[in-house]
Amino acid sequence: MDLNKWPRQTDIKDHDIFDDAHFMSEAPGVIYEKKAVTDPGGNPVQGLYTAWITLNNPAQYNSYTTKMVKGVIAGFHRASMDRSVVAVVFTGAGDRAFCTGGNTKEYAEYYSGNPSEYALYMDLFNGMVDGILMCKKPVICRVNGMRVAGGQEIGMACDISLASDLAVFGQAGPRHGSAPVGGSTDFIHWYLGMERAMWNCISCELWSAYKMAHLGLISKVVPVLKKDGEFMRNPQVITDQFVDGGQIVYGEFVQGQAAAEARKLVKECSVDFSLLDAAVNEVVWTLTNLFPHCLMMSVDGVRAKKKFFWDQSKLASRHWLAANMMSEAYLGFNAFNNKKLTGKDQIDFIRYRQLLSEARPFDQELVDAVMAPRRE
Repeated sequence: MDLNKWPRQTDIKDHDIFDDAHFMSEAPGVIYEKKAVTDPGGNPVQGLYTAWITLNNPAQYNSYTTKMVKGVIAGFHRASMDRSVVAVVFTGAGDRAFCTGGNTKEYAEYYSGNPSEYALYMDLFNGMVDGILMCKKPVICRVNGMRVAGGQEIGMACDISLASDLAVFGQAGPRHGSAPVGGSTDFIHWYLGMERAMWNCISCELWSAYKMAHLGLISKVVPVLKKDGEFMRNPQVITDQFVDGGQIVYGEFVQGQAAAEARKLVKECSVDFSLLDAAVNEVVWTLTNLFPHCLMMSVDGVRAKKKFFWDQSKLASRHWLAANMMSEAYLGFNAFNNKKLTGKDQIDFIRYRQLLSEARPFDQELVDAVMAPRRE
């Protein structure tokens, strides 16, 4: 082998198509940064990195704006095209949320009632999910807090999820004017089985990280609360397995007075993600010590099952979601956006169903009738 025939550094092609304009440190935005791969002793490995793509909108629970969706697409493409990147870590800023989905303020104030514009937005959203599923590096979702609604969907598009034990998971669409057809209805049954997937999608319940690890949605959950310098498990969640009325209970939230005491204890603690980051580094180290092309063939082979169903439905879902901006999404997103005025973040569902049973048209009179009354 003649090493002189290898391409020199100046001959290496740049395959990235995005510039740095899509990445920004100020919120709301997306941060793209490379961090050195570290060995088990914490020593950096020369020339090898993880690409961290961080949703940076903590004031709004890292909900993604249109600009942020573009940043995620750009980030995953850049990581794919970077030869020095071993894996991608997808996470959120702060300690409260990975992501809670689309930015409801933007939805309510710009997209609701404007289906043509929302259809264009959904093209970008579909591109974001495609970017994760097509990334040529393994994708680790570092779940630093709530992973809800569209955040749950883009999280499930990732390959491996490691979570803080403060994290909660679930959908919100049927309660706030949408449906989890941005990935959840395509992915979640692979993780939870059909009936649990059904209930998780339609009930809008929030499930704990421990429950999701137990059921197989995520790979690992670690404590992040520290009190008096020691880590402790989330006291708001039952982490002992026992039988209650014939049913195994594990990972459910404590109730009643125990819940109030648990919330008080959480407030007395600090949040430390060092164990979560160590778990991420451990996974990256495992990936680093594999043949990269054999690794990606394996990853793509598993992804293909999720991707098959996603590709079957994403275009039809785009059209339905756009049309829905003229009806239930209009109601749901505006109700949520006006909760400070009305005191409620949901419409009057009973009145809405009553009006539909009377075959009432969707007009301003109906909208006024089902929106929450203004507080005195």
